[in-house]
Amino acid sequence: MKAELLDAETELKLAYAWRDERCEQSLHRLITAYMRLAISMASKFKRYGAPMNDLIQEAGLGLMKAADKFDPDRGVRFSTYAVWWIKASIQDHVMRNWSMVRTGSTSSQKSLFFNMRRVQARLEREAAAVGETLDKHQLRQMISTEIGVPLHDVEMMEGRLSGSDYSLNATQSTEDEGREWIDALEDDSAQAAERVEDSHDTEKLRGWLVAALSDLNDREQFIVRERKLRDQPRTLESLGQELSLSKERVRQLEAAAFGKMRKSLEMQSQEVFHFLG
Repeated sequence: MKAELLDAETELKLAYAWRDERCEQSLHRLITAYMRLAISMASKFKRYGAPMNDLIQEAGLGLMKAADKFDPDRGVRFSTYAVWWIKASIQDHVMRNWSMVRTGSTSSQKSLFFNMRRVQARLEREAAAVGETLDKHQLRQMISTEIGVPLHDVEMMEGRLSGSDYSLNATQSTEDEGREWIDALEDDSAQAAERVEDSHDTEKLRGWLVAALSDLNDREQFIVRERKLRDQPRTLESLGQELSLSKERVRQLEAAAFGKMRKSLEMQSQEVFHFLG
């Protein structure tokens, strides 16, 4: 708070010295002079629960970004320009740390996060002044109109602001003998019956495919294995060179082999239609 107060002329000289000569001493003097502004803005965000030291640090980072991007030729005071960078840096920090779930990613959601409670309180005061009572749906609609955001964003943000994150390992109540919330989550992994069915279907399909392959001649089996059963399938051109055939002829043999396999599979069981679609 003992830092000097810069007049417009001195501020301009320091800004030019940093921009044109990268004079770190000028930058330090400019940052130090306006650090009180950063601290003052940081104090306005204490109600969001972030430690004051962290807020001041983020405000300082915003101030340094402003100094680095400031163009003294535009005729604007540095403090006016820096306010926007400081505010943006603090707001981003608050939103990143408010919840493990990302609170908002768009400008409208950001505006809603920082203005919804204030607008809600004002609307409720105005309604009470004329003897009206607003239900939750009416209040959400009015907030949506006032801030200019979709209604579903208001509903989402209301849930985000209603409380902090809770651990899934927290107990549900003292009467549940230590039962944790995570125990109430549905297990979305495959159940035993599903795994047995999948294994049975896989084995059955494998048997059908082996039988269908055995109906092909050696050359057709070779083409199918190289084209479809390798981790890195070979090209028609490379197979043609090895078999002394044209690329088009290899493609024809491949199509014919698949046709034979499909016919063989269809003759084995009507169930195969479930897999072939």
